[in-house]
Amino acid sequence: MTSFARLPNFVIPAQAGIHLRTSRLVQRREMDSRLRGNDGVWLGKRLARRVILALLTALTLIAAPAHAERIKDLGNFQGVRPNQLTGYGIVVGLAGTGDDSLDYATQGMKGVVSRFGLTLPQGINPALKNAAAVLVTADLPAFAKPGQRLDVTVSALGKAKSLRGGTLIMTPLRGADNEIYGMAQGNLAVGGLGVSGADGSQVSVNIPSAGRIPGGATVERAVATGFDTAPTLTFNLSEADLTTALRVADGINRTYGDHRAKAVDAVSITIDAAPGATDRIMMMGMIENIEISPADAPAKVIVNARTGTVVINGAVKIHPAAIAHGKITVSVNESPRIVQPAPFSQGQTAVEQSSSISIDQEKKPMINFKGGASLADIVKAVNAIGASPADMVAILEALKQAGALKAELVVL
Repeated sequence: MTSFARLPNFVIPAQAGIHLRTSRLVQRREMDSRLRGNDGVWLGKRLARRVILALLTALTLIAAPAHAERIKDLGNFQGVRPNQLTGYGIVVGLAGTGDDSLDYATQGMKGVVSRFGLTLPQGINPALKNAAAVLVTADLPAFAKPGQRLDVTVSALGKAKSLRGGTLIMTPLRGADNEIYGMAQGNLAVGGLGVSGADGSQVSVNIPSAGRIPGGATVERAVATGFDTAPTLTFNLSEADLTTALRVADGINRTYGDHRAKAVDAVSITIDAAPGATDRIMMMGMIENIEISPADAPAKVIVNARTGTVVINGAVKIHPAAIAHGKITVSVNESPRIVQPAPFSQGQTAVEQSSSISIDQEKKPMINFKGGASLADIVKAVNAIGASPADMVAILEALKQAGALKAELVVL
């Protein structure tokens, strides 16, 4: 019994190793047979599909525009725009910083009190130091409906020093057609502060004579946009560009698979659409989210001569040119001397002028621009000669006159 009990301890490990090796050989043979047989064809097709899918993904990433933008960021549909509203009103509750006795402020206050059945006696001109005549402005967005709230801006019309702490009395807001589209009223939020002393000294922080009322107006009438009844939809670009207009039309046609969009000019793209607000709203929402690659901006150099600001976009190129820029400083120093007469000469004291003139000319190296110099080359060259913004304006104007600067030079 003892010998038979020991026998499996030696036989089982050997048999296990044999079976393990046998199973591995069987798996390898089955794999080879699959690759050689029908199963191998199936695996080959599956591998080929994965490779093709990876290649298509890579080609899609390569073909995608590097700086694609949504069409909604390039302009807006015709008729879908805000409208400006304006009103004339009275702000009350000021701490003695109002218009005092201006005629139009007094007339406005008489109109306000007349709503409540009050009438000021003839010849009475109240000193309205706590009231001010103001203009109220607001923007009525497209599709605004009655009952919605608008932010309004309130600005002093007369000589009111501050609107801080004031309240706007109910003011009608009118459009360009003189129709009322909103009503404004509420407490002003003024970010400025103005303080004056008895001796005439004043301290002012920001602009205290203007403020805002968040949600201070209520829409009373909607404006018809007309987009649902027009023969076609028209999309207008914010900046005129023929290339961008063509790309917008092409992007819309590729999305819908037809030729419904046409570029009329550098701004407008007409789109054939079925009449009706529901279908057109759906189409407009889809068109706004189409991404296209807009055209590169034209080469421009913007110069503000008053502040010395110079802005150059990346499309500006410089043709072969050489620049030498230096400064000549002329200094004139006056040193007057007092000359006394000799004793007992009966002369008079005189002032003798003494002037010294010096000229200092800075020597700067000449910069040679090769053809097609980029924005980085221009900045590097300007920094090398140590040109200030004012000097840079003179350099750019000279390059433009020489024909080396192929860009539009805009002087503000």
